[in-house]
Amino acid sequence: MTTVVAYARVSTDDQTCENQRRTIAARYAVSKWFADDGVSGTVAATQREGLSALRAYVREGDTVVVAAIDRLGRNTIDVLNTVEALKAKGVSVVSMREGFDLATPAGKLMLTMLAAVAELERENLKARQLAGLERARAEGKHLGRKKTVDDSAVTAWRAANSASIKATAEHFDISPASVKRACASR
Repeated sequence: MTTVVAYARVSTDDQTCENQRRTIAARYAVSKWFADDGVSGTVAATQREGLSALRAYVREGDTVVVAAIDRLGRNTIDVLNTVEALKAKGVSVVSMREGFDLATPAGKLMLTMLAAVAELERENLKARQLAGLERARAEGKHLGRKKTVDDSAVTAWRAANSASIKATAEHFDISPASVKRACASR
């Protein structure tokens, strides 16, 4: 027997999940409700209390119903990851507005299209980042964080005190990796 689990989300505290609840309840006999009130869709799914609880609760054969796919998130990649995580547990996801159901061939097609869009989004983001980095280098800008560790001071102190990497890191309040990099650069 399939258990129907519903998820609702609104972005601001002055909104309510009630309309989503009514829409879902009019068509489905929901066994368990999960919601995130006042949580933006830009917040990663894994960072949302209600959605995280839903993911922990659902079992193979369950169906998760949302009023619209954007209730799962605004970022295509995050939504796709959420849907894939649920699918991996043997859970169907139904979005009422889009008619999205992974159990159907049309739902699988929708998921594939979302994956393609997510891939395109990732590639476009990478291209924009690389173009920005190239422009910054061409303008002579320094990239990355400014170096805060004086490699020669770290190396000299360690040698003068015959100190271990750990002791040196503690003395300078830096990570052991920073000590190793400082000593390797000399």
